[in-house]
Amino acid sequence: MPDLILPEPIAAYFAADTRSPEAVALCFSTDATVKDEGLTHTGVAAIKAWKAAASAQYTYTAQPLALERRDGFEVVTSRVVGNFPGSPVDLRYRFRLERGLIASLEIGA
Repeated sequence: MPDLILPEPIAAYFAADTRSPEAVALCFSTDATVKDEGLTHTGVAAIKAWKAAASAQYTYTAQPLALERRDGFEVVTSRVVGNFPGSPVDLRYRFRLERGLIASLEIGA
C-alpha cells in the first residue's frame, strides 16, 4: 500500500499525537475546537488539557489509512490501537483547516 500523503497540519497532528499534549496543541489555531467523546474543547489551552487527559488515561497509536475531501473538510480514517475498550477501532477524524492550522477536529466512529 502506498504511503498516505496528508496535508501538513494533519500530518503534524498525527506525528505529535504520540509525543506530547504541547506538540498537539501547536497544530491548532487559537480558537480551534475539538469534539471527542461527546465533549467540545475550545481554544489551545482546552485542547492541550484534552490531549493530556486522554494520554494519561490510555496508551494508543493511530495509523491513518485513508483521506477524503468532503464539504470543505479533510476526513481521515485511522486505525487506533491501544488499552481502551473496543480496541482496535477505525475512527474518522474530520478536520477543517485554515491558514495552515487545524481550525476544528471532530473524532468519531
